[in-house]
Amino acid sequence: MFRPKGIFFKYMAAFLLIMVILFSVLTATISVIVNSYGTNMKTETLSNSANSAAVFIKNSYAAKSYTDFNDFLNTEERELSLLLELLSVNDQNQVMFLCTDDGTVIHFGGSKGTDVIDGNKEGSTIFGPEKQYRLPADINSILEKGNHVTSTDNMQGFFVSEHICYAIPLFEDGVYAGAVFAASGSTGTDQLLSTMTRTVTLAVLWIMLAALIAVYFITERNVSPIKDMSRAVKCFANGQFDARVDVIGTDEVAELARAFNNMADSLQNLEDMRRSFLANVSHDLRTPMTTISGFIDGIIDGAIPPEQHEYYLGIIAGEVRRLSRLVSSLLDISRIEAGERKFTPTVYDICEQGREIIISNIQRLEDKRLDVQFECDQDNMYVLADKDAIHQIFYNICDNAIKFSREGGNYKISITEKGGTVYVSVYNEGEGIPEEDIPYIFERFYKSDKSRGKDKTGVGLGMYISRAIIEAQGQKIWVESEHTKWCRFTFTLHGVKNTERIKGNES
Repeated sequence: MFRPKGIFFKYMAAFLLIMVILFSVLTATISVIVNSYGTNMKTETLSNSANSAAVFIKNSYAAKSYTDFNDFLNTEERELSLLLELLSVNDQNQVMFLCTDDGTVIHFGGSKGTDVIDGNKEGSTIFGPEKQYRLPADINSILEKGNHVTSTDNMQGFFVSEHICYAIPLFEDGVYAGAVFAASGSTGTDQLLSTMTRTVTLAVLWIMLAALIAVYFITERNVSPIKDMSRAVKCFANGQFDARVDVIGTDEVAELARAFNNMADSLQNLEDMRRSFLANVSHDLRTPMTTISGFIDGIIDGAIPPEQHEYYLGIIAGEVRRLSRLVSSLLDISRIEAGERKFTPTVYDICEQGREIIISNIQRLEDKRLDVQFECDQDNMYVLADKDAIHQIFYNICDNAIKFSREGGNYKISITEKGGTVYVSVYNEGEGIPEEDIPYIFERFYKSDKSRGKDKTGVGLGMYISRAIIEAQGQKIWVESEHTKWCRFTFTLHGVKNTERIKGNES
């Protein structure tokens, strides 16, 4: 269905406007060229006629025994009129006439419909021998000086309408004796212009029809994916994230459709993770709260003997700490996203921090009989970062590596420096991460262990928080893994040389 403000109508309006402008410019250009060509050709024709008449008159006068040129012009009326008529026969709009030295017009030939201004009265009349006409004084003055006259107007009011006129003076023994005029009221291009205009108009109409069809199919091809996107967005608004757009071709619209589908996939994944997060949070809230409530009720009701109170209070304390960690993670996310969590970079020994984390997890490492390796380029390597925030990231990665390591597998922490950047890597052998899950590891609410078989305490926020903290300090974090074999998390920090550290301490 077409809309008056739709893309199709906008394209067509723009195209039609361009076509009208081009047609107008083309028509005007052709008219100017044709008129200029017609005027030049007509002037040349009139010049030939006037010169032929002048040559004939001079030869005829020389061949006869006249002693006065004006007497010759007046006496040879029949011969001269026939001459003018014959020279005008090829152009029905051409008129020729002779004038004497005082500008009086005599002897006519050619077109019988030429209007001239009647010098004896106000108004105009048809050129003819029964009337007497006189040239404008300025025109006659130019001819007396021996100059030719060429004009494309009404010759200073002599003609009623515009004429192309050419005049050549006649001299007898160096004395001005009269002039020959050849004039035409038309360039002869009217019919040609009319034909060309009709041809151009017809061509433009065919082009417009072809353009209408082409624009329709082009706009339909471009607009169709946009309409599909509009429908998909409405589905998204209703919570349906499974709508997709067909990608056809490789142009910009196809790229937009492809990007839209990628966005839809991200929204779908985010929605899946949100639902998973809600389910996990609900489980992680409900389980400890049920445990706490049940044990407290048992203690109050006396169902639990006094000698066992300490044991069950210890369980309750552990569940409270679990709830505290969950609430702390949620608050952390809220503060990070609101930009309220501030980081204070300090210079400290990252190797020492790594050793402390290993020592704090020594019992868990021994319980799994892991082959622990700790590698540093130097015994002490200093970085500029927020120590507490990096400890949170470092500990979280190491904790996950222990949790998902296979019993007796390799567990390695390596710290290296290259080009002023310190690389901290934590490697473990175990289940690893499936390839399709790697792009989402650092997303909110994501849990690789969807069965919660090993990750019973996490809610899928640790890696998201880790990435947010690292990126806030201008560094990077990434993961590499081979499913069922191994996994390695790596993050970077700004390294500080010992000399820089010493100078900083001195200052």
